[in-house]
Parts: sequence; C-alpha cells; structure tokens
Amino acid sequence: MKNTTKPKKARSQSVDKTSKPRKAVRKRKTPLAFWSRKNLLLLVLEGLGLAISALLGSMLTLGSSANSFSGSSFFADLLPFAAGIALWVIIAAGLLVGWLKCRSWLWNKSHMLPAVFALSLSLGMIWFVSHDGYTQVFTHFRSLVGGKQQAARTTLAHQVYAAYRRYDQPQLQNMIQRAEIFDSDIQQAAKVFAVDVNLLHGIAAAESSFIPRTSHDGGQGLFQITAVPKFILQQATQALAIAKLDLANPRHNAFVAAATLKHYLAEMNDDLFLGLLAYNIGPRNGGLSFIMQQYGASDFVSMQPYLQTLPRDYPIRVLSYALAFKLWQQDGKLLAYQEGDNAIRIQRLGIPGMAALF
Repeated sequence: MKNTTKPKKARSQSVDKTSKPRKAVRKRKTPLAFWSRKNLLLLVLEGLGLAISALLGSMLTLGSSANSFSGSSFFADLLPFAAGIALWVIIAAGLLVGWLKCRSWLWNKSHMLPAVFALSLSLGMIWFVSHDGYTQVFTHFRSLVGGKQQAARTTLAHQVYAAYRRYDQPQLQNMIQRAEIFDSDIQQAAKVFAVDVNLLHGIAAAESSFIPRTSHDGGQGLFQITAVPKFILQQATQALAIAKLDLANPRHNAFVAAATLKHYLAEMNDDLFLGLLAYNIGPRNGGLSFIMQQYGASDFVSMQPYLQTLPRDYPIRVLSYALAFKLWQQDGKLLAYQEGDNAIRIQRLGIPGMAALF
C-alpha cells in the first residue's frame, strides 16, 4: 500500500511545482528597449507631433496678440502684449507638465499611444489654423516678425489686389483668350530661363494687351522690346538655336523678354517689384540701379516717390495681370475680388512671384 501511494504524492507535487512558474511567466511584460528601432521611431513621431502643435500654437497666440494690441501706446498696447506673451509661456509650461504626467499613463496602456495622441493633436492644430478665418491671424504674425519689410510687402500686395479688383472682367477675359495662341511660346521661354510664366503673361498684358505691334517709341512685338543689352540678345539667340533674331516673331520676342526679366531680377537681388521696374526702365538714364543710388532709395517703397516721370505703377499693373492669369489657370475663370470670400481665397492663392500672405 505504501509503495503505491508514495509515487502518487510525488506526481501531484511535481505537477504543482511546474504549474506555478507557468502562470507567473504569462503575467510578465517585456520592456521596450530605449535604443530599439521601434522605440526611437515612436519618440521621433511623438516629438514631431508636439513640435508642430507648439509652433502653430505659438504663432496663433502671437498673431492674435499682435492684432489685439497693435499700437504704440505703452500702457494700452505694449505692456498688455508683453503680459500676454508671459502668460502664454506659463500656460505652455503647464501644458508640458500635464503632458508628461499624461504620457506615463498612456505609455503603461500602450507604447504607441503617446505618439498617436501627439500626431493627432498636431493634425487637429493644422486643420484648425488652416481655416480661412485664421488667415489674417497669420498675416498679423508675419507683420510682427517681418517688421518694416513685411509691412511694405503687405501694402504693395494689396495695391496689386486693388488693381485686379478694378479691372473690367469681360475685357480681362477677352485678353486672356487672345493670349492662348502665344501660350506655348511663353511657356517655353519661361522654362528655358527659369522665370514664372505668369509674370511673362503679365508683362505681355501690360505691354501690348497681346496685340503685337511696333509702337511709335520703338517698342516691338508682343513684349514691346526696345533697348536691350547685347548680351541678353545673345542669350536669347543661343537659347533659340538660331542665327538671327526677329523681334516680330512672337517666339523670339518671348525669349528676349524672359532673358531680360531674369537679368533684371538678378540685378535687383530677386526683389520682384524692383526687378519689374528695372525691366521697364531698361538701360535708360543709367538704369534703375544708378537712379536708386542717386536718390538713396533702397527698395520699391522708398523709390516710388521719385518716379513721377517714370512708370511708378508698372510693377503693380504687371502683377495684377499675372494674378488674373494665375486665377484663370487655377479655376478656369476670373473671380470677382469683392464678392463673398473671394478676397481671402485670392490672397491665399498668392501673387505670382510672391509668397502667399498666409
């Protein structure tokens, strides 16, 4: 009897000893190594999401503050603005502390949750600030950071929008339709000389309204080419792979215009308004560079008052026509600037050659 019962006890004890460790192993969680690829990827995504949210939140706050407290009064404007910035720093620090506490709880639930929540927050911020109602907020932020230069840029941009608004829409549409037969040549010229094709359209519209002719002042063809430096004519000749230029040929005319525009933009350090003004003035009176040195002007805004006998509105007209071509290419129609939300939409689209206000 004893021999038969003892083995049974031994079997039961051995079964009990082996069952306990198995249950303990199932409850353990393998920690995620810090230097593992998965953990580093999650950290990068989390950091990216938080950085985007912080940047957009700061821009939104500063832009709103700049709009609400714009002015030069110390107590009514400057002091409240500074107090608002200090308050935002405190709030941002509190949000960071709250995130760190929340992150521990999310990490314990799932290693992926912190990255998922951070990216979701950034996507929500992107959607929030990209709404049309917040375009002006970012315009105020750019004015705050850009200072005098951005203020001048915004003023000139609105001159372009105002010029576009004053155009007769049916006449403008007819001119755009006249331009279709020259479109291929203008696009090729823009591509060869790496200039904005809409700018070339705008120049042709301002110069000839897409009715090529020889003017009494010597202007020839589609772009009314007059006095052009010889090296620019050589560049156009080489690009066309021809022996001799014929300015009555719209294709030749467009290549010369594109080469001229590229030259004057480079001469004016890619300042769009000065480049277009230099294009129109050409080498007359020593060229725009000499005229600016003579009057001590450094930009288009400071140069405008001295242009009583010169085309002070030429860049505005060119860019307003270029804007019309850009709208036509984008939507297949011309939008009335003053109707509905068209003004904001056009500003978001931007003037050719210039960054959008948003």
